Amino acid sequence: MAKEKITGWNILDYLDNEKTIAAYLQVALDENDSTGFLVAIGDVVRARGINAMAEEMGVSREGLYKSFSGKRKPNIETVFNALDKLGLQVTIQPKMKTTRKNKTAVL
Repeated sequence: MAKEKITGWNILDYLDNEKTIAAYLQVALDENDSTGFLVAIGDVVRARGINAMAEEMGVSREGLYKSFSGKRKPNIETVFNALDKLGLQVTIQPKMKTTRKNKTAVL
């Protein structure tokens, strides 16, 4: 019987289109964890190519990597610049609330 080779799973292998990227970042944002959201942006930046993204954003590769590593908080301009260069935008909408009586979501 031949042995199966198990390879590591890497999220970067799946961040290959805008719809998947947007869904991934939305889930990260829905967690209400700013560090996790910033790390998720970093995942997308690395999936797109950190060198190319850094050049397009006008920042250093090292600075861009550190900004979205989860070890420090980038300024809001860096976050918006990265999202813009990724072809994404931030939208704001009312939060869904659940009612106690029937546990259904309402705006």
